[in-house]
Amino acid sequence: MSAPNLSFLEGVKHACTGDPDTPFVLLGNFEVEDEWARDEIGLPSVGGRASTAIVNRMDEFAVLLAGKGDHVVLKSAPDADYLAYLEGLGLDLPEILVTDAHDPANSVTVDALRSPRLLDELRALAARGAHLLPHGISALEEELCSRTGLASALPSASLVKSVNSKVYSRRVATELGLPQAPGWECETVADFAAAAVDARAALAAGRRLGVKDAFGVSGKGIVVVDDERKLDQLVRMVTRRAERSGDQRLALVVEEWASKAVDLNYHFTVGRDGSVRFDFVKEAITENGVHKGHRIPARISAAHHAQLEQCASALGGRLAVDGFHGVVGVDAIVTTDGGLLPVLEINARNNMSTYQTGLQEAFMTAGTVGMARQYELSLDGELGFAAVRDRLGDRLYTTTTGRGLLVNNFATVNAAAAQQEPGRHYSGRLYGLLLAGSETELADIDRAVAASL
Repeated sequence: MSAPNLSFLEGVKHACTGDPDTPFVLLGNFEVEDEWARDEIGLPSVGGRASTAIVNRMDEFAVLLAGKGDHVVLKSAPDADYLAYLEGLGLDLPEILVTDAHDPANSVTVDALRSPRLLDELRALAARGAHLLPHGISALEEELCSRTGLASALPSASLVKSVNSKVYSRRVATELGLPQAPGWECETVADFAAAAVDARAALAAGRRLGVKDAFGVSGKGIVVVDDERKLDQLVRMVTRRAERSGDQRLALVVEEWASKAVDLNYHFTVGRDGSVRFDFVKEAITENGVHKGHRIPARISAAHHAQLEQCASALGGRLAVDGFHGVVGVDAIVTTDGGLLPVLEINARNNMSTYQTGLQEAFMTAGTVGMARQYELSLDGELGFAAVRDRLGDRLYTTTTGRGLLVNNFATVNAAAAQQEPGRHYSGRLYGLLLAGSETELADIDRAVAASL
């Protein structure tokens, strides 16, 4: 698909456009699943205002995925001291484009669509052959392409949505004969009721069930069921809703809850020509189903690594048959009995692991271990990067030491500041990639960073 000396991003450009030098406009529209799920019927979910604001400022991750000659659209300009820190590391940063105004509750795409000045800048880039690479593509990103003339680096939103459904993931895994937890795909209320009947045997045997929205993300839209009464409540809930609305559609999967030892995320790129490039596998750090980071490299056997490469080839080929090209991340687990379930869900979009690739290429050498990490903060006012830099001291990564926390998103620290109530603290989040020479040193740096913050 691509020459062996291409960087990760150049390989993506080659796969999506046929040219590794295509200029990209990157857009970090995280949780695009919310748009894909807009017309779907699943489980109720509730999101807080502060968490929404933080998610929408994850757009800044795209800065360190893009390269020189690319552009990145952000909701607001990065902290000047943070940019200076990145430049001091010798990174070739992209050009930054900023929306005319931004609402913390809006995704970066929504703010971009409401920005006449920015739209004019994007039209000029379109005339120079730039392609839009969003985190994932929905009707909103297609509208942005339509209004600016930008070519999309990805297939149509309808196709991308279809292959990101958990229903699709289970059916493709079954078709390819890949191991997966026993489960059921539910596209109607009747499907769910029938699955609930079949699933009672698992509950009776002491096994738990996961009921998952087809387009759930970040732990949202998942209900863990450990007794028949709770399962019956869910069936009644969706049945009554269907009776009230007259709509029998549903988009859920029901699965037996596997006993896991290690969470994994493996990543591959599918080319327009149907070729598949295996990118990496990382050990995922999760908490109650919510992604918290990655360990690099993954602590798995060579046999499991080889099995994941084979699965990536099979899945990538199947996605290509359906017309997909672009990056794909797949969640998998090593079970407590040493087995491998290689397809929990297919995420045919950028993954959190995607945004670490440029830093890995620049700073991870043989013998380096890494951990992508997030630190929760409680703030009573806006915090500048300079203050964080001073607080971290020698725990902050530098090219001189080759150790420490390399901050890869600072916008999320102050994302909820505009919603702060007088006299009350608000939540912030600092993301970074910890780098060290050993697992022991990595753990020591992590503890030191957490204590200093």
